[in-house]
Amino acid sequence: MDKIEAKKLLADKLDEYKKISYQSLRNLIDTEPITGELKGKTGEIYQFEIQIFWDDEKNGNLRVIGNIDDGGWRAFKPLSDDFIKNQKNRLIGE
Repeated sequence: MDKIEAKKLLADKLDEYKKISYQSLRNLIDTEPITGELKGKTGEIYQFEIQIFWDDEKNGNLRVIGNIDDGGWRAFKPLSDDFIKNQKNRLIGE
């Protein structure tokens, strides 16, 4: 797995979710993880998973976690990244 390529693909996918409103993300809590495939410039296919959780307490900040792997051994320890969004629709720590 090309870690640089995978990290870039995951960052781009998470950027899509950063644009989604707090309320819309909130509606995705307690649903199945969002999964799919992304194709890198190298032609390699990666699997991603996005999950949304309460960060600390219910009705508080949301944490959006993304994982990516190549379907091989890396699936047991995928690359991960995340962000936190508050009720005012602002990203925390960025």
